[in-house]
Amino acid sequence: MHKLLVVDASGRVTRSVTRRLTRRFTEVWRAHEPGGTVLRRDVGLDPPPPVDEPWIAAAFADPAARSEAGRAALRASDALIDELEAADAVVIGAPMYNFGMPAQLKAYFDQVIRVGRAFGFDAAAAEPYRPLLRARPVVVITSVGDGALNPGGALAHLNFLEPHLATCLGFIGLTDVTFVRIGFDEFQDGRFRASIAAAEAEVDALAAALAAGPVNCLAS
Repeated sequence: MHKLLVVDASGRVTRSVTRRLTRRFTEVWRAHEPGGTVLRRDVGLDPPPPVDEPWIAAAFADPAARSEAGRAALRASDALIDELEAADAVVIGAPMYNFGMPAQLKAYFDQVIRVGRAFGFDAAAAEPYRPLLRARPVVVITSVGDGALNPGGALAHLNFLEPHLATCLGFIGLTDVTFVRIGFDEFQDGRFRASIAAAEAEVDALAAALAAGPVNCLAS
């Protein structure tokens, strides 16, 4: 039995393109994995708390010596990391907001990328940082207002969403990342419709493949 973690980050609900595609991914995955479990995390509607001083103090403290207040400060972080650790595959809906990820999704990664839980640190080592999460496939569904922002486009140099996401995921051990891209959301023309159709076909194939078992779906 497999577990799929679905993370939605769009601030939109009824008109969200990324939510539409994560729902489709989930439906296809369920059809091929009827006994599987879907874990849902909607950071768009329920953002994780921002990192603050109590969080930082608790994260860098000796776990055995943490106070009750310190454990409380990390409770949301623990829950989010536990979900990631439990998942066999992850799908993330990530629209581009002002050339990067939504603030809600940044807050999610700030809670997840935690020393001692998601990555290890040894100042004396040749490579001080090492990922602690086991590898598993991640599918990131992105939507941009202008298709020229996608790789190969004239505005691709303004796309900080994909490299930021790939860096955050890879730092904690999730290096098998596939991007499914939707473009021209602001134009709502034939290019947008073609982009949606292509993304739907890619989502269907990826969801079916991941439900079949652990695979390397790295495509970009």
